[in-house]
Amino acid sequence: MPFQTGLIGWPLGHSVSPAMHNAAFAALGLEGRYDALPVAPEEVAALVHSLPMRGYRGVNVTIPHKQAVMPLMDDLSDAARAIGAVNTVIVERFSKSLSAEAASNDLGNRFTVLCGDNTDWLGFLHPLEARGFELAGKSALLLGAGGSARAVAYALAMRGVSQLAIWNRTPDRAAELAHHVAALAPALTIHQFTNSPFPISHFPFDLIVNTTPVGMWPNADASPWPDDLPFPPGALVYDLVYRPEETRFLRQATAAGCATQGGLAMLVAQGAAAFEMWTGLNPPMDVMLAAAAAALRS
Repeated sequence: MPFQTGLIGWPLGHSVSPAMHNAAFAALGLEGRYDALPVAPEEVAALVHSLPMRGYRGVNVTIPHKQAVMPLMDDLSDAARAIGAVNTVIVERFSKSLSAEAASNDLGNRFTVLCGDNTDWLGFLHPLEARGFELAGKSALLLGAGGSARAVAYALAMRGVSQLAIWNRTPDRAAELAHHVAALAPALTIHQFTNSPFPISHFPFDLIVNTTPVGMWPNADASPWPDDLPFPPGALVYDLVYRPEETRFLRQATAAGCATQGGLAMLVAQGAAAFEMWTGLNPPMDVMLAAAAAALRS
């Protein structure tokens, strides 16, 4: 049976996910396909419930459906529960255990389980681990408090950062995320800020992560970081935005002498983790990265 997979979201625009997943299938010689499946919010439940019958092994989920699909799942991973969002659905089939009578009546699609997981936090961690950046005991500043911030905060908490500062324009969102993270890691010291300038003088952060869409194409001239605010010396600056590959935020950090990390590697790593969940195989991440980069540049 082919590995039929895809991405659900609304709208999807020019997603690079089909390019990188289909490149992985080709590189491994697998009969597989990854489709873009744009679906409006009012139709997402019907599409998710139809996945087994349509032959899908699994799908990725992007905005605005990451929370909406949660109650549609038969099971959720610990990460999905803790983050409060699903970005990967695995279709588990149990038709082999059916009786001959049930099999002859083609009831196999009833004996499936939709498992919701979240690989965003693993994708976030992969580039850090690849460059040998240890998070344990570090101090981190998180820009934003939305869905992406929840996945990053979960990753930071799981890897033992000692201090986490959250900056967000909306105080309630920052407070909600702080409360959420405190429940995950009671020993973690958490600070909340809602006004610029960021509290650099009080906290010499080791890691600064932009989880907001500020600087994303087509508004590539924007940055979440004020021009007149210095970066902490020696900080690693990480932008989840991957379109463009080098954002203005990262250019500011480079000019200040900071190491930087773009978001494309995270996109590829979270996709690779999902690919392994669907197929049981480790995909060639270099092939996926090259295909994603080529799709972006085209």
